[in-house]
Amino acid sequence: MIDFILGLMILCLIIWLFLILFWGQFWRVDQQLPIKSSALARLPKVCVIVPARNEADVIPVSLRSLLLQDYPGEFKVLLVDDQSADGTANVAEGVAYAVNKTSRLKIITSEDLPPGWTGKLWAMQQGVQLANQLQLNYQPDYILFTDADIEHHISNLRRLITKAETDNLDLVSLMVKLRCQSFWEKLLIPAFVFFFQKLYPFRWVNNPKKSTAAAAGGCILISRKMLTKIGGLTTIRTALIDDCSLAKAVKSHQGKIWLGLTSLTYSLRPYDSLETIWNMVARSAYTQLNYSPFLLFGSVLGMIVVYILPILGIFLGLLLGNWLISVVGLCTWLLMSFAYFPIVAFYKVPLWFAFCLPIIALFYTVMTIDSAKRHWQGVGGAWKGRVY
Repeated sequence: MIDFILGLMILCLIIWLFLILFWGQFWRVDQQLPIKSSALARLPKVCVIVPARNEADVIPVSLRSLLLQDYPGEFKVLLVDDQSADGTANVAEGVAYAVNKTSRLKIITSEDLPPGWTGKLWAMQQGVQLANQLQLNYQPDYILFTDADIEHHISNLRRLITKAETDNLDLVSLMVKLRCQSFWEKLLIPAFVFFFQKLYPFRWVNNPKKSTAAAAGGCILISRKMLTKIGGLTTIRTALIDDCSLAKAVKSHQGKIWLGLTSLTYSLRPYDSLETIWNMVARSAYTQLNYSPFLLFGSVLGMIVVYILPILGIFLGLLLGNWLISVVGLCTWLLMSFAYFPIVAFYKVPLWFAFCLPIIALFYTVMTIDSAKRHWQGVGGAWKGRVY
């Protein structure tokens, strides 16, 4: 029995050594959009598409940040009002008027959601259709898809374009900085980004020779030519995880993509309670597993082995009087804390949260199980009054 437990502890230690040394250095936070940008030889035309459904509370900040971008080239903002019931369109008009940028903003009302489309992608598609119909007085070279709850730094669009043009990229995406103010946000939000980095190591995403593809839906700049080449948004119209599906489509067509972090552009979406974070994760976790019970079982088993067993091993070793089991468990726990430390520091939360990864992983494991349960009950993918 003791040998079996010791073997498990050694396996956990080997797994973490492998992850830290050979898994794309996912734990590092070095993939960030440069703050300084050089002058561009040309100034591509841009269309910013903002799908918005009942976002009147955040539109005053997010839309203002878009309309006042310091990008010197031509750009228009298309806000697609996805049948909001809270006056989102009226608030948006007021924002444009207040900052004297009414000519830069165009608001369109979304048509009814057709079968086979998710709501967000259908809203985005209508924005793309409008851009392609020359109703902006020009056809854009790039399209920036951004959520209605993102506050963009004034230089964000300029730096995105500079990154795309300088490195000849077809898609540039930012994992915007999520809100991290409440206790539950501090405990769980950095881990959300950490797990995403582990699932899609940014260095592998940004390597054209690797098949790994991912993007963050809050901020995706894509060239119009590449969007046309992949068949437009129609090819991913049923995707609930639309950002990674779009990145995968681009990379599968030999497109070059880049994904990174930013400390300057923020999400305005609050997650003040455990329930709000729980619902965010449970909405799509089982989708990420392709609705497979086998992948669900493997995922739960993997989370237990990788994150939870090491801390249990410390106490089991003490109870069994076997110091080697405790030492191996402790070393593994310290290794995972070391890997988690950079994203904790990036989010500027107390550093002791880095040692909480086992309990955080337990929360996310139960959330994933609940995501599967919701899917089996027919209420998975619920978002803003729609169930997919």
